[in-house]
Amino acid sequence: MTVTDEKKTAPSGTVPTGSGVARELAASGALDDLFEQVESGKVELTGSAGLLPALLKEALERGLQAELTDHLGYEKGEPAKAARGNARGGTTTKMIDSEVGSFEIEVPRDRAGSFTPRLVRKGQRRMDGLDSMIVSLYAGGMTVREIRHHLETTLGVELSAGTISKVTDAVCDAVMEWQNRPLEEFYPVIYLDAIRIKVRADHRVTTRSAHIAVGVDMDGIKHVLGIWVQAEEGASFWAHVCAQLANRGIKDVLIVCCDGLVGLPEAIEATWPDSLVQTCVVHLIRASMRFVAYGDRKQVAKALKPVYTAPNEEAALQALADFSDQWGSKYPEAVATWERAWERFTPFLAFPPMLRRVIYTTNSIESLNYQLRKVSKNRGQFPSDEAAVKLLWLAICNIEDKRARERDKEKNLPASKRKAKGRMVEGQVTTNWKQALAQLTAAYPERIRPYL
Repeated sequence: MTVTDEKKTAPSGTVPTGSGVARELAASGALDDLFEQVESGKVELTGSAGLLPALLKEALERGLQAELTDHLGYEKGEPAKAARGNARGGTTTKMIDSEVGSFEIEVPRDRAGSFTPRLVRKGQRRMDGLDSMIVSLYAGGMTVREIRHHLETTLGVELSAGTISKVTDAVCDAVMEWQNRPLEEFYPVIYLDAIRIKVRADHRVTTRSAHIAVGVDMDGIKHVLGIWVQAEEGASFWAHVCAQLANRGIKDVLIVCCDGLVGLPEAIEATWPDSLVQTCVVHLIRASMRFVAYGDRKQVAKALKPVYTAPNEEAALQALADFSDQWGSKYPEAVATWERAWERFTPFLAFPPMLRRVIYTTNSIESLNYQLRKVSKNRGQFPSDEAAVKLLWLAICNIEDKRARERDKEKNLPASKRKAKGRMVEGQVTTNWKQALAQLTAAYPERIRPYL
């Protein structure tokens, strides 16, 4: 079907889209000369002398004139009547930075000074799209200096480091609102995991842990509850985190799955006395394998499997004894790792198979942490804890938004042809949650049923 046919068959009253108009112009040959000049290098698309900034300038100036006409109540060129009490009063020049380059516009004025433009606000020097681009680049891990260089070399937009910092700092209010938002009263499972970051404090760079909490609600949907940067290990830090979660509305938690964090079990039990702290089994396996030579890893992993797949604690204890007899003399620290974590590992053995799969590991957020490590690695170090939380929050939003756009592009394709990835964590549905919830309800009826 040709563009002309498409136009004829379009429903009456349909508003043409930008892409439709562009196709019509291209089909008519009206853009051929322009394309030739672009390809030959005579016309640039972006930058201060580019075509796109010039088109945006013309569109904005026309829109501002229309706003002033609406404000005054008469068209430009009509004779001004004294009864109107106001008239056009010339223009002022303003330099605008945009996502396609910098350009100068003429902003119309009225004599009474009562005109307030909305298209380009008073005091506005950057288009909103440029701010969004800066925030997106920052969320991708680029530093302020790298963003400044990128904008200057690709768009010809020159912004100071202070201006770029102010743009990214503008999201701090959104971060604080997200970090302090109300939460559900009850979460059956909360996962805690961390990534290591470098923060500059007191004129030196220290390594700290950025802990991310993910809660599974009663519908099996995962939510990132918050991000906390830990300066010092111990019960006081976790008491602060638990108190904050409780103050945000969490009255009870059934299971907290984590990686042997110092002081966390005591803080959990002090805040929610009936909660169960479960050591992440995968982390425990990795910790014990840290001391194993590469050539023995497959055999050691096979020998460890009966320990965490045992039907009960007695069978697991016997499996650990068998493992110790076979490998204890060569790798005593691998055995000691399990012995030290035994008290926090054994609750896992009391759960039925479907529920074990849910709390087996914190892998549900490890894939997210992998992406966040790539972002934080690009930064090298952060000027403060707040800057680290801001970037990690932006990165999470950026990852989820990117995946959502990819899924939206494929929404009309058959399922067999869709390649876009699902949600990373936020909003993801826990696999086999209905069966796991049924087993939780059978095991803890008095805790679960009030929230069903």
